[in-house]
Amino acid sequence: MFSRSAFRLSQPARQSFRKYSTETPAKSNNVATIAFVVGAIGIGAGIYRYTQQKGASAEVAKQRDNAFTGGDQGFIGLKLGAIEVLSPNTKKFRFEFEDKEAVSGLHVASALITKFKPEGAEKAVIRPYTPVSDEEQPGYLDLIVKSYPEGAMSQHIHSMNVGQRLDFKGPIPKYPWDANRHNHIALIAGGTGIAPMYQLIRTIFKNPEDKTKVTLVYGNVSEDDILLKKELQDLENTYPQRFKAFYLLDKPPKEWTGGKGFVTKELLKTVLPEPKEENIKVFVCGPPGLYNAISGNKKSPQDQGELTGYLKDLGYGQDQVFKF
Repeated sequence: MFSRSAFRLSQPARQSFRKYSTETPAKSNNVATIAFVVGAIGIGAGIYRYTQQKGASAEVAKQRDNAFTGGDQGFIGLKLGAIEVLSPNTKKFRFEFEDKEAVSGLHVASALITKFKPEGAEKAVIRPYTPVSDEEQPGYLDLIVKSYPEGAMSQHIHSMNVGQRLDFKGPIPKYPWDANRHNHIALIAGGTGIAPMYQLIRTIFKNPEDKTKVTLVYGNVSEDDILLKKELQDLENTYPQRFKAFYLLDKPPKEWTGGKGFVTKELLKTVLPEPKEENIKVFVCGPPGLYNAISGNKKSPQDQGELTGYLKDLGYGQDQVFKF
């Protein structure tokens, strides 16, 4: 999806980006990662959530069930409640829980598996998606889905009408996040690969105790393809010292002032935290071509595969990179 045109940076811009990347982060106590599996997620479905009551002077505990509890729950059908067009080939789909007071039960970062069986087919089509709605949101979840000409699941979801149902199962754990787990994270995304990145970004900046710095590099074909741009810009304006986003377009309009072409090694070297920095992590998510160039592909959902591409060339270690 990326052309061969190069991304150019002025010398002042280089200095500014590197200064941001190398600022000494505020020290914090890293919370130990808790290893978890699908069967363990959602234990005790009735967990306590907190909601602010209008006019109240204190938060009131409210008990909510999890729509997804993992383990032996199996697939559950969710009704499509609303559709929003985001770009010529991408839409946001809102799927509703039977219990309007329930929350998804997803931990960050985790995903859900979708399933449908085409008419006359022997096997069902299965594909994972990461919701972009807040995990604390009761009543529904939102998916952003790009329609691909040969994508059976994306074509099916785009053909759905409000009121129809789609089967979901999960949560499927990806990368367990705790506040201040890393001092600085870098997110390299292409297209709808922004979904798990946004899940992380939203979680970090909604928690006043989490001081993690975030750098996002996000590539798309056209300006219309930039998903969640308003939400990302709002966060960047609110946290200018902790969140920086760099956008690249393969087919930019004439007035475009951001990056042009594909993600290059030069760009990553300039804007990412250096490999020698303490306690950093680089996340990658996007189409196969982006993985091939940046980090190499995963072998399977459980096997990250060998680190290759630009990140290896720049000196990052296997343990510093995670492929969604």
